[in-house]
This record gives sequence, C-alpha cells and structure tokens, in this order.
Amino acid sequence: MAIEGPLRELGLHDVFQLLDLSRKTGVMKVTSTLRNNAGTVAFDGGAIVHAEIRSNPVRLGDLLLKARRISEADLEQAAAIQKREQGARRLGEVLVSMGVLTQRELARQIEFQVTEVVFELLSWQEGFFSFTEGPLHEIPADTEIRIRTESVLMEGARRIDEWSRIESVVPHLGVVPVLAGGDAAGDVAMLDLLPAEWEVLAQVDGERDVREIGASLARSEFEVARTLFGLATTGVIRLEDRGAERRGRDSAGGDAAALLAAAELRIEGGDVAGAREAAQAAASLRPGEPRVHLVLTRAHLREGRLAEAIEEGRRAVRLDPLARDAHRWFALALAASGRFDEAGEQFAQWERLADDATPAADREAIATAKAATHILSQLLGGVRG
Repeated sequence: MAIEGPLRELGLHDVFQLLDLSRKTGVMKVTSTLRNNAGTVAFDGGAIVHAEIRSNPVRLGDLLLKARRISEADLEQAAAIQKREQGARRLGEVLVSMGVLTQRELARQIEFQVTEVVFELLSWQEGFFSFTEGPLHEIPADTEIRIRTESVLMEGARRIDEWSRIESVVPHLGVVPVLAGGDAAGDVAMLDLLPAEWEVLAQVDGERDVREIGASLARSEFEVARTLFGLATTGVIRLEDRGAERRGRDSAGGDAAALLAAAELRIEGGDVAGAREAAQAAASLRPGEPRVHLVLTRAHLREGRLAEAIEEGRRAVRLDPLARDAHRWFALALAASGRFDEAGEQFAQWERLADDATPAADREAIATAKAATHILSQLLGGVRG
C-alpha cells in the first residue's frame, strides 16, 4: 500500500490517524522544498517507533549531555568502548551497560526526541508526503520504543489549544524570566514544585530567554513556556520583554535593523565581541529574525565556539531556508567541527540557491567547498573503517 500527496490537500494529522486506525507498518517520508527540509517517521502496527528530521539531526550523546543525564567523561568512555568493539553495540546500549544510564531513562530521552520531531512535522502546511507499507529494515534505534500515535495527535491538538492560553503571559520565546522581588523571592524555598519545575526555575538568571532555557535543559520550548506560565501566574517570576523595553526607551538606537548593520560592520572590522553583543541586542527585539542568527553564527565561529555556531546556523536556515548565506555559514561551522557529510549537504543547498546574479568567484568557492568536504568525508570514513 502506498499513500502520497501534497500536504495542502491532505494534512499529516489525517494521514497519521489513518495509519493508526488501520495499524499500518511502514515508513513515511515528508519533504518541503520551501524549507529545504525532510523528515522520516516509521510506524509499526500503527505505533510510532522512529522519527528524524534533516534540519535537526540531534545525536543521542548530545541530547543526553544537554539533559545532564551523562557527563563528557561518560560519553568519551562509551565512544572508546564502541571503537574497541568496532561498533558492535549502539551508544545507548553501551551507556546502559556502564551503569550511567537506565534503560527507562534512555527510552524516555529517545521518546522525547521522536515526539518533538513529529510535532514539528505536524506543523507543516506545505510540502509532500509519501507512505510506503512494508516491513521495517535498518531503522536506527538505540532502544526499542513504541509511541501511541493517538496520544501524539491528542498532545499536538492540546498544545495548540494551550498555546493560546500561554501566549497571554508568554507572548513570544524571546521574553526573559526574572525572579520576582519581595516576599515571593524569599518564599521560593518553601514552594511545593515538581522536580521539572525546579529545574526550569534553577535556570532563571535574568539573562536567558525561553528558547535558551529550553536548549540548556534539552526540553521543548513548549514545555518551558508552560512551566514559566505557571511560575509567572503564581508570582514566583516575572517575564520581561526586553525588546519592547528597548523600543520604548530608544527607538532609534534600539532598532533591530540598525543593531544588525552595526554587528555586521563590527565582524568585518574584527570586533567579534562587539558584533556578538549587538546581534544579541537585536535578538531581544526580533527573536525570530533569521539575520540575527546568521550574524551570531559568524561571531561564534570566529571565536571558536563551534557548538554555539552550529546551533545558531541551524536556526538561521530553519527560519529562512532560501537564504544562501545562512547555508554557507552553517556549512562552515559544521565543517569546522568535522561534520563533513552534513557540511556537504549545506554547501550543496548553497549551490542550488545560486542564480544568474551570483558572481563567478562565489560559484568557484562553492564548488571548491563541496569538493573539499567530500574528500575530507571520504578520508575520515577510511580512517574510521
């Protein structure tokens, strides 16, 4: 059985529901030319058992590190064991056998990763999907999971409804939570909060916004926003819209476009720290502006902060899939980190977006970059083999 079609005619919610009710086994592929993105979801008897998305290929080790479930030393030891065993066991299996992670915690983290991918795919309104029925082969999995499709769809619908309530207090992901003053601050230790709420509260430092707290905890932005909504309505914290404050104080000096222009000039002039500061100020005004994240990618890359550069680069291309420079700098950040296969994909997209107006020098640079990443990827693969 094969089902396929454009998303504008048949939404993924309906397709997922059909696969669930008919208990289908197979693989669905979803592509979006506009986003230059693609996702894959595997079903077994109607249940979701795997999902991944090209724009955010989160590795299990990185996910566990961000969630503070393992340490850098644990990850290095597990990688060494994998190498010694020539990849006979997957990373999750090794970590469980080391005793640093339980099977239940491993499954929980993977379920979180899979469901977040599904929620993102369900939000797509354009693109194309195809489902191919048949036995599942070579589905990468660190542990076996089965997620009820009905539960995911219900949670997706609930999130949409709940967002409308949350947005009355948390208007956007760029707001910064700050501990409330007075008696509320003094009574924090007496609060009866759940562990997950304490974890979010511990991240409130008056500097990080909703998005940054989510990244720090390896939690979805929705979960963090929902927790902050509860803390704000009970008076434990207050939420500051720094962008609105700056616009009110100084509309000329606080204008995001002016700040971004200044940031780009500073990068060209070698003032990387100044460029990053200006870009971060612009981010508080326009947290969803792709150019903000492009400038931050360049700044972090210049400073050798590769993990931050990759994260900002990924945000830039997700926000504006047609921005050539975003793909270029994201590719450079990936290449600097040794992730040559992924870098090659971004250089290829940079090339696809080139038009007749693209200078010959740029076209030559694209071809050189693609060739270099391909050679390095082949060499690295040979060393690993």
